[in-house]
Amino acid sequence: MSATLSPRQVGDVTVIDVSGRITLGEGSSNLRDGIRALLTEGKKKILLNLGDVSYIDSSGIGELVSAYTSVTNQGGKLKLLNLTKRVRDLLQITKLYTVFDVFDAEATAVRSFS
Repeated sequence: MSATLSPRQVGDVTVIDVSGRITLGEGSSNLRDGIRALLTEGKKKILLNLGDVSYIDSSGIGELVSAYTSVTNQGGKLKLLNLTKRVRDLLQITKLYTVFDVFDAEATAVRSFS
């Protein structure tokens, strides 16, 4: 099953609940298209909730970096929420853990945007 994105608004922050697999192919393109659509709408405060991501591969990690770059280049902020052990481990191995702002509590993450 590829990644499913369910965006919702919490104040001026767009929280995207991601579930499924972020892998080469459809899972990655879903994430890319979702982020692009939000930027087109002028939404620049994006919080990716990865709590229901069952699997992510190197292509998926690449998509996270690409999304982060796209949002940052548009003057926005992209932060991560509820990392699974696998995602957290991959980000630490690839030294990307220091690039992303990572949160365990949604309320804290949303407040961090202001």
